[in-house]
Order: sequence, then structure tokens, then C-alpha cells
Amino acid sequence: MESVLTTCFKVSDGRICRFCKSTRVIKNGSTRNRKQQYFCKECGKRFIEYYTYQAYNPDIDRQIVLLTKEGLGIRSTARVLQISVITLLKRLVSIAQNIPQPIISKSKTYEVDEICTYVKCKSRKIWIVYALERQSKTVVRFCVGTRTNKTLGYVLNPLTASTPKKIYTDGLKNYRYLMDKKIHRVQRYGTNHIERNNLTMRTHLKRLNRKTICFSRSLILLASVLRIYFWS
Repeated sequence: MESVLTTCFKVSDGRICRFCKSTRVIKNGSTRNRKQQYFCKECGKRFIEYYTYQAYNPDIDRQIVLLTKEGLGIRSTARVLQISVITLLKRLVSIAQNIPQPIISKSKTYEVDEICTYVKCKSRKIWIVYALERQSKTVVRFCVGTRTNKTLGYVLNPLTASTPKKIYTDGLKNYRYLMDKKIHRVQRYGTNHIERNNLTMRTHLKRLNRKTICFSRSLILLASVLRIYFWS
């Protein structure tokens, strides 16, 4: 019988609870793989000392973020890290939920633009609307949805509340109704930075590439990947 190489990850000392760090731990039978199981009298949770499943690697989240930002798709990342696709999808959403939004500073200059993609099928177009701070080139806000005032307003309202110097956009007429004329600018080369960032995003993220079979299957996953790409 051919042997399979596995790696063990120690997550706890057998006499210390890995959840609450209590020493009130007793043995509590064994798992299907004949590993000793422990029970904590303090928090009531069960655990084992060693895990052989790759997803329990304490460095796995960092690797998921790195591979996602380098453009690997879901199945490619799962193959490289030797974890299941379902586990990877759950981790992506979990990682994204723990990433805070950046603070929008006052009196800055911003560029706002939309980038088109699709979810599930090519006939279902979805727009990624986001704002880029011109000096630092940091994405400060984004929203995924239809190309409507509601989606655009989710990005623009925090910007206008921060008393910006200027906000540069393209010629989309919706912007005229959502911003004051004093700060709104539509001019040639006004959105150069964000347009270049659009190209970088399409190069880095496989799901945003043009003429590809790789695309997002859900809005939640698309938003999670963008949150990781922008702010992790």
C-alpha cells in the first residue's frame, strides 16, 4: 500500500485548553483517526492536540490572501494549499469580514470610477464602483451592484461628507445629481490614476479578466475578494 505523507499541526498542549487556556482538562475518548480527544471543564469544548488537515495550519489565512492577490482562482488556490474548495470559500468570506474599512480623511482629492464584470453568466452584468484617493492611491470605498444612484451613492456619500477638495469622475450623468458642482470635476486626464488601477485589477484578479471562463458565482464572494485585494 502506497504511503501518504501528511503534516501535523500542533494547536494545543494536551493539558491546556486551546480555546480558554484553562488547565481543567480531562481525556475524553478518541476520534475516528484514533487521536486522543480532550474535554475542557471550564468552557465545555472538546479538542485534540494535533491536526493533520491542512486548513488547520496557522499560516493558511496568510497564504490564502497572498494567492488571491496574485490572481489565482478558487480551484487553483485550493489545489496549491491542498484544502477543499468549500473550506476555501468559507475562509475567504471570514477573512474579508475581519478586514476593517480605511478611514476617509478630510480635504483630499478623489477619483471615482466603475468597472464592469458579471456574476454567474455574461448576461448578468455587475458594476464595481470605487473611490481612489489621488495622492496615496488608496481605495477608500467600494460597492458592488447595479449601475444606479443607490450604488454610486454608497461610495459618494462618505466622500462628500469628508469635505473633499475635488472628486473627479467620468461623464456618467448620474454623478451630476449626487455631488455639488463645486467639488465635482469631469475633465480630460482627470481619472488617469483610477483608470490605470482598473487595468491593474483586471491583470491581478482572474475573475475580472476580459474574455475568460473564470468569473464570480456570487456577489458575496466577489465583494470578499475585492475587500481582501484592496485592504489586506
